[in-house]
Amino acid sequence: MTRGYNPEQIREKLIDALSQSKTGLTGIEIAEKLRVNRVTMAKYLKVFAAESLIKQKNIGSVNLWFIEKGVDQLSFPADLFQVKNRYLEYVLSAASQEVHNLVRTSLHSGANPSKLISEVIVSAIEAVENSYKNGKIGKSEKNFLDELITSSLYLIKLYEKEVDTKKNVVILSTDHKNSLLALAASAAFQTEKWRVSLLGDMSSAIDVMFDIDLQRFLNKAWPKREGIMIIVIFSSTEGETKFFSQAVDTSRAKFGKGLYLALCSEVIKKTKNTADFVSDDIEQLLQWSQTVFESSLN
Repeated sequence: MTRGYNPEQIREKLIDALSQSKTGLTGIEIAEKLRVNRVTMAKYLKVFAAESLIKQKNIGSVNLWFIEKGVDQLSFPADLFQVKNRYLEYVLSAASQEVHNLVRTSLHSGANPSKLISEVIVSAIEAVENSYKNGKIGKSEKNFLDELITSSLYLIKLYEKEVDTKKNVVILSTDHKNSLLALAASAAFQTEKWRVSLLGDMSSAIDVMFDIDLQRFLNKAWPKREGIMIIVIFSSTEGETKFFSQAVDTSRAKFGKGLYLALCSEVIKKTKNTADFVSDDIEQLLQWSQTVFESSLN
């Protein structure tokens, strides 16, 4: 470690220095500005370049460093609203590099990963869906933007922490439409140390044998019955919600009181259901899940 600085401080000062320079800086100039040993600074520059925070250009015989597009100095939670607007702007304009750099910068700047998902990325998922419904974008563009958001979620999942084997969750969607939200929820749970089993779009599994299929899977995903298991269902239709909920209810008798059901949908809010939690808000889902887990420890 460089005397007087840690890697985060060097990253912060480097972004600040390069942001103020339109013509770029050499490695020597950066080392002098940051008062860091040249050899040490050269190592850090390679690391930050690999993280796509900075890039190098050869201009004649001179090697200059520049800040990547979308990289900025951010402070959380104060800048969360700014990041939310910029992320949506970049996604809707299909600016892939800027999207990825903004996510990386946010994480390096101390953003809470689950908050980044629930407040920034989920908002973009909904905005893209609304743009498609309103005819502002076509199916091809929607699929491209969905894939761009998906890549953002995988970037965040790279920062996942070691899981707690007592915190278990199975996440599924009853249709393709909700699969991206299910992926977002899985990434958010992983950042909070949950052991996640993402089943994705399960629409093809609707048959009379699904309850048995689910029980077999739970036996493998939760073999020792340690802690709790929450099954989260993302759905847009009442019929499919009812089918998968009944399969979970059938499993409760076998797996005991440690098994919980959470429904993430708007369509079943006014209907009777046996779910332990009902909301289409991922942040509320995370908070409820943590509360249930903490209660199980008492």
